[in-house]
Amino acid sequence: MSETFENLREQLAKDDIGLRMKAIHASRSLPMSERFSLLVIGATDSNARIRYDAVSQIGTVGTVDLDKSLEVLSDRLRVDSELDVRAAAAASLGSLQLSQAFDLLQAAYEATNDWMLQFSIVAAVGELGAPQGLDFLTQALQSPNDLVKIAAIGSLGDLGNPDAVPLLLPLIDDPDWQVRHRVSQSLAHLGSDEAKSALEKLANDPVPQVAESVRSFLNAL
Repeated sequence: MSETFENLREQLAKDDIGLRMKAIHASRSLPMSERFSLLVIGATDSNARIRYDAVSQIGTVGTVDLDKSLEVLSDRLRVDSELDVRAAAAASLGSLQLSQAFDLLQAAYEATNDWMLQFSIVAAVGELGAPQGLDFLTQALQSPNDLVKIAAIGSLGDLGNPDAVPLLLPLIDDPDWQVRHRVSQSLAHLGSDEAKSALEKLANDPVPQVAESVRSFLNAL
């Protein structure tokens, strides 16, 4: 017999962590609005793993109530004691394209040295599509952490602003092939004449993964 909303809500109030985790998992079988209500409860659970699962899933079902999603996710990003929960909140804000959260995401980025949280924030800013994201990502591109830098490259492509092309062009000669690969993907999204010229150069990249994907991009243009 499948669990009902009332049963799962009661389980989320139990002391047994295992029961509460099962309730979050079982909520997937409910209508989205009921599932969302349970995830909102789970987002402030005393157990970090439950909060992480709930916050991550809100990124999928939070369209049910975007105002409430913004409230819950912003709170978790600001005050949660666990960095992975805060990172999940940033990712969900991006997934839901809650551009109202841009200032909060920027402040959280500047307040931490944790690369995982910074990575999630940078990726989220690309998904938001907020115009002010370009300046933020320009700064993130200078990160000493390679993964954050690669996330910034990807987000510049996701943002879709052609003004990002001059920022990416110097990186087509980066010694790290993974950087060149990410640059090629972003340039393909941006689609200017300058971007196309750079892609034509990358089509002859010595690393097959880069060259082959770039040729696919060029064939699709």
